[in-house]
Amino acid sequence: MLRAIILVCGLLGWSISANSSETGAFDLAWKEVVSAFKTQIDSEAVVGASLYFIHDGETLGSEHFGYADWASKTAVDERTIYHWASVTKSFTAVALMQLVESGKVDLDDPVVKYLPELYKVHNLFGDMEEIRLRHLLNHTSGFRRPTWPWGGDEDWHPFEPTEWSQIVAMLPYTKILFEPGSRYDYSNPGMSIVGRIVEVVTGDDIEVYIDKNILKPLEMHHSYFDTTPRHLLKYRSNNYLVKEDVIEEGGLDFDTGITTANGGLNAPLTDMSKFLNFLLGSGDAEQYEVVLRRETLEFMFQPGPLVSKEEGVEEKMGMGFFVLQHMKDGEMPPNRFVGHTGSQKSFRTFIYIHPESRSAAIMATNTSPERDQRKLYSQTRLQMFDELFPVFFKKAP
Repeated sequence: MLRAIILVCGLLGWSISANSSETGAFDLAWKEVVSAFKTQIDSEAVVGASLYFIHDGETLGSEHFGYADWASKTAVDERTIYHWASVTKSFTAVALMQLVESGKVDLDDPVVKYLPELYKVHNLFGDMEEIRLRHLLNHTSGFRRPTWPWGGDEDWHPFEPTEWSQIVAMLPYTKILFEPGSRYDYSNPGMSIVGRIVEVVTGDDIEVYIDKNILKPLEMHHSYFDTTPRHLLKYRSNNYLVKEDVIEEGGLDFDTGITTANGGLNAPLTDMSKFLNFLLGSGDAEQYEVVLRRETLEFMFQPGPLVSKEEGVEEKMGMGFFVLQHMKDGEMPPNRFVGHTGSQKSFRTFIYIHPESRSAAIMATNTSPERDQRKLYSQTRLQMFDELFPVFFKKAP
């Protein structure tokens, strides 16, 4: 099944192009993207931000702006550690697919096979056994969007629930919102449940499992979950909220608790580029196969339910990754971008790869602007889709 899907992918009509004649075109396009990005972050009073572009395993573009810490005036650089928020879901999805590859779980298994406590959820659409693992990965399970809708605003309140027992206690007050598998609706609890299943099956906490089976094999040695280790504190970015033109500090660390699988990863762009090279297959194939087979990744990258169709992009959901087709001049060229965005506290991030050209882009900022929070990354990604990635597109003869 997975190998058959790869054959379909090969019919997309584009081939890899990587030669020196493209260097000048990339340099010009990169300057345009960087200039537009800097104009945007200046207008939104963004404290610190970074852009990366990778092609065929090589970092072609690397730009950093402003400060990782406003008070100390510590400049952002390639070592700066950002919080990646929901981009973490991509790692959690890879973790679950590792268990699929090893035969420990099946995507068609009912979720309650591993978490029988979910039988307590109120489901007007049928039995909870109808919700399968695949529904969690492609956000068609029917679980709500908010992770923890009962929280408060006191300083002493935890940022997220800290124990699975807290989630279990609220399951009788949780309901399924639509027939599982019938449509897409982004669910943070769904991916937290995936993380819990990995824990139940392997006996490791999800952050320990990901560290042992993804971060370490990919040599992402400056990446971690939640509280920053002492030796990395000097690289950790603070985060900031712009409110009525006043910059408010959010603090270095916060505990994502039981929702770590949903959004707990911290990492520098140098480490994130290693993850993207793994997704692209650029580099040490033997090293990457230890993490996940190529055919499994290609399966995860296949478009499923429709997410949205706007801003020149048709977006669908794969298995833990968003799959985008970029529409230019009213037409949709046969190419796909695969990635994920992240937004938590005041961090705003994205990663996107174009598998056919082995190209990838990364954006990270440490500031939540007072105005439209989606505008910065949506405009930046569109410009990259328009001007940067196409440098490496080449129509097949």
